[in-house]
Amino acid sequence: MELVFLRHGLAVDKEEWKGKDEDRPLTAEGVDKTKEVVRGLRALKVCPDVILSSSLLRARETAEIAKKGLSSDAKVELVDELTPSAAPDKLIARLADLAGKPVVLCVGHEPHLSTTISAMVSGKIAASLEVKKAGACCIRFTGIPKAGAGTLLWLLPPKVLRLIAAR
Repeated sequence: MELVFLRHGLAVDKEEWKGKDEDRPLTAEGVDKTKEVVRGLRALKVCPDVILSSSLLRARETAEIAKKGLSSDAKVELVDELTPSAAPDKLIARLADLAGKPVVLCVGHEPHLSTTISAMVSGKIAASLEVKKAGACCIRFTGIPKAGAGTLLWLLPPKVLRLIAAR
């Protein structure tokens, strides 16, 4: 199984947003740059069988952009395990149930993504990495996903993904 983590794109700034944080949308620039990033993921042959997303609007919008841009037939499934406050072990347990799926795309937030990636690769929740907005990471598991059993294949900032898309 390959897990591709995608952080949501650039959203309206917290200080400028008057509504609830979970309702903050992507900016127009965020939408455009996320579409470019998704073209980069497509060039890397990412084609998810399952798409999981945080329920927060900016993540949902990012997941829908990814679904369309990657021509995936997968339905975007909103899961609590990808919200910013979720514990990494909860997402790992959820992913274990999907072990038969070749590629799973997870759209979420920082620092949750970093701590989850760290737990999957090292077995520790001491993140020494960062997923930039609209950045992506791929981890491979042979067998059922569990803490410490993942192999980091790549961690790419959005700028690199956009360069890949432009090639």
